[in-house]
Amino acid sequence: MTTARTTALHFGLIGFLAVWGTVLVPQLVLPYVRFGRVHPRRLVRTAAVTGYGSFALAVTFLPLPAAGARGLAQNIQLTPFRWVADARREAVQGGVHALSTLAFERMTMSVLLFVPLGLFARVLWKRGFTGAVLLGFAVSLAVEITQLTANFGTAAHQYRIFDVDDLIGNTTGAALGWIAATLFLVLRSAVQPFGQPPRRERVHLAEAR
Repeated sequence: MTTARTTALHFGLIGFLAVWGTVLVPQLVLPYVRFGRVHPRRLVRTAAVTGYGSFALAVTFLPLPAAGARGLAQNIQLTPFRWVADARREAVQGGVHALSTLAFERMTMSVLLFVPLGLFARVLWKRGFTGAVLLGFAVSLAVEITQLTANFGTAAHQYRIFDVDDLIGNTTGAALGWIAATLFLVLRSAVQPFGQPPRRERVHLAEAR
């Protein structure tokens, strides 16, 4: 892991602890005052979304460039699947397998970064496949535009490239996350004990008693 990534993860952890510490007290106090109990699942959901958002933003935008750092030689990459040619070139030049190249690693990270977003879209926000894909594309596009504009002019200069392959990879990751979450829900429903009512019906029965 590079020094830049380590730095980004450290800031992501700090951001998560700061945000989580801010929202934790209301999530503990308000439900207890209103209902006499705390909702552990809501705490876990909030922690998961907050943690993902904090680390994703940190990895995407940090570390910021120094004032005297050199700008990028290329600012925009609009050729779809350019990473395939880059991986082949790096493999030939380095005498390694294409799966071991930096280009392949970057694309893999681009996909994996948005898998949790697809999971949340399916499990927490009840979005369909199209909604999850559009959400992934929209968030990815917002990230790329922010990078293209040097964080809307707040950074010293543009330090991340606007890459159409990142849009493709991020959107693919959101789609894969939605598919994985759907398969998990289907399998969980399939292994449900015979004769036992679905979870929502069990909740209603418990409330009726």
